Amino acid sequence: MKRWIAAGALLLATGTVGLADSLFWVVGNHATGKCEIVTSNPVISGDIWFGDGPYRSRSDAKLARSTIRACPPVNPDEEKDGESDTN
Repeated sequence: MKRWIAAGALLLATGTVGLADSLFWVVGNHATGKCEIVTSNPVISGDIWFGDGPYRSRSDAKLARSTIRACPPVNPDEEKDGESDTN
């Protein structure tokens, strides 16, 4: 029985790490004055004043960013330029 519990815990731990690769966060950046979508769990210090997430898709993070009052509206031109992931 202990083997099954240990095997289940190991499987759960490795599965969780695999899912973390496809998550997105919305962060507020004082230096740029914008809210950015990043693919790594943000550390709240310095210029980063808040982090929200994780979200399962970039579109979910974009929707969340549009509802956060602290985030300024995003221009469609900036949206096209900012398609690459920020880490």
